[in-house]
Amino acid sequence: MDMVGVQAVFGFSPGAEIHLLWKTLDLVEGFPAWWTRPTTTFSDCPEQLYVLAVPMLAPETSNDPEVIAFVAKQGRQAKYLIGVCNGVVLLGAAGLLQGKRVTTSLNSLPLLEKLGAAEVVASGGSVVVDGNLYTARPGIGSFEAALMVADVTLGREFAELANLVVEYDPHPPLGPGTIENAG
Repeated sequence: MDMVGVQAVFGFSPGAEIHLLWKTLDLVEGFPAWWTRPTTTFSDCPEQLYVLAVPMLAPETSNDPEVIAFVAKQGRQAKYLIGVCNGVVLLGAAGLLQGKRVTTSLNSLPLLEKLGAAEVVASGGSVVVDGNLYTARPGIGSFEAALMVADVTLGREFAELANLVVEYDPHPPLGPGTIENAG
């Protein structure tokens, strides 16, 4: 679910080519029971990605040496990095959080300092930006991070159009959505 915002925003960008990357082209189970068909294997991935986005992943994926090596290589070369939910943990395992200010899902926050983050932001917004790194909390964070990257890469007019097309204007229908506002 944490990749939906990135796909929605960049999916209709002029000239954008989206690669859903994995080791094989076999279906991959995401969370919650969200199956995705990869479009490009690691071995067929373009040499350099303009934006690399890493969504929430199962722990066995975040700990997979082949996945970590792939993300480390592509992440060092990408112009922009987006990490959503515990996808930020994989960025850390790949050595891409060194000295950075970051955020992630509540259950993954304690891991980030161990993975090299200089500052872990536990509250106060769904996206933290540090240079070319955009880290986000789950769900709506993927929309917000993608819109922010679209703003700097494709311009304000396109980002505003994307915002309008996806009708991004969240209003939590059942209340809090954050620990600080929970009863």
